[in-house]
Amino acid sequence: MDKVQRMASEHGVVIFSKSTCCLCYAVTILFRDLGVDPYVHELDHDSDGKDMEKALMRMSCNASVPAVFIGGELVGSTNEVMSLHLKGSLIQLLKPYLPD
Repeated sequence: MDKVQRMASEHGVVIFSKSTCCLCYAVTILFRDLGVDPYVHELDHDSDGKDMEKALMRMSCNASVPAVFIGGELVGSTNEVMSLHLKGSLIQLLKPYLPD
């Protein structure tokens, strides 16, 4: 869990992902389309990936990937991100990480 929290606090927008996950790809593209370049960490390319995935599940993420953190706080997975986006709230969370 320490590695997950460290990465989440070191980068403004973090997506924990798997290279074969289409929803992870969709969320990453959404953020890029909104003007944010998220730090994407592929769990299936990390030797600690399985432990990190378990840590994400313990953090109450309803799906292990994608797990999105903004400003060091867990936002959630695809459902939570899309819900925020449809309500217009996601862009407000992302404002500090948008280019000037």
